[in-house]
Amino acid sequence: MITIVLYIIIFMYCLAIIVLIYGFTKVNTIEYTGLTPKTKFSIIVPFRNEAENLPILLASLAKLNYPIELFEVILVDDFSEEEFSIPLSYRAQSRDNIQIINNIRVSNSPKKDAIVTAMQIVNTDWIITTDADCVVNTNWLLTLDNYIQLHDVAMIAGAVTYDCGNSFLHHFQQLDLASLQGATIGSFGINKGFMCNGANFAYTKSYFQELNGFEGNDGIASGDDVFLLQKAIAKSTEKVHYLKTQNNIVITKSLNDWKSLFYQRVRWASKTSSYQSTFGKGLGVLVFAGNLGLIVGVGYWVLGVIPFQNIVLLFLLKFLVDTVLIYKANYFLTKTKIQYLILSSLLYPFFSVSVALYSLFGKYEWKGRKF
Repeated sequence: MITIVLYIIIFMYCLAIIVLIYGFTKVNTIEYTGLTPKTKFSIIVPFRNEAENLPILLASLAKLNYPIELFEVILVDDFSEEEFSIPLSYRAQSRDNIQIINNIRVSNSPKKDAIVTAMQIVNTDWIITTDADCVVNTNWLLTLDNYIQLHDVAMIAGAVTYDCGNSFLHHFQQLDLASLQGATIGSFGINKGFMCNGANFAYTKSYFQELNGFEGNDGIASGDDVFLLQKAIAKSTEKVHYLKTQNNIVITKSLNDWKSLFYQRVRWASKTSSYQSTFGKGLGVLVFAGNLGLIVGVGYWVLGVIPFQNIVLLFLLKFLVDTVLIYKANYFLTKTKIQYLILSSLLYPFFSVSVALYSLFGKYEWKGRKF
């Protein structure tokens, strides 16, 4: 009986991933940049203690293939413990289209507060959020602009990948992120978008105001991206698009220790129970069940209840469908060779279930604060 239940769980999990794979292939890749730039953007970067990373981000912004008069950069300092000043080299290139302002805290979410604070002074309708530890593509804004000119859209989600090193920890993160990005793109492909990444997220100020911003979820520390996306899709799905293009991929830094990675994933997972998207909640439960099913299966095998070959078959079923989605997403994100796939797949169920369970009851650290 236990074996049958486990097979049903894994079968349902595999079916869901196959649907996401189908959705991934349905989202067309768009690289067009042939139109004259017209859109004005405000790039909002909330930060805390990022003096090491911000110059790297600013250097990539200085290289943007986009008219300097059509974008501004607003850095929002969330009570950093270290001082940061804008490098003179960037000011010389940017003609002072950048400013630093202090965050005004009014809720339990520093990042949402930072975005709302910046909104008070933006001089454009289109907003883009990214993170201080990111690097943007040269055609980042140009591709967004061309897409905006060609489509009736008010919100655009984009891809994020890691600057991946050679360690197992870094490749584990990259495979995990590839699966998340694959699920994100796949959900848009079946018109069930429920997830995005605030490191590459664009929307109009007027649409943000029409949605009443982060109202309703400002008590949750994270989710400046996901909750806003789900509110937008609930209101008008046709206005929310995913821009699948390598010109628009933002690169972020990998974490260098397991504790930081665990807390980051806990922070991400803590949002799931508050999703407005029924599809997102259902998929989250199914993914948790699939990973937990493998762990339970291993436990029953150790106790001698389930034959080892059944555990191998359950793992192979899940591994095969996961690999297809991860391969497609990783090829789109990096075009680098996948490494440590089998080892990561063996570890991931234990890591994922631990993160999910801890997010229900435990606290986590983020930027030197406890939540």
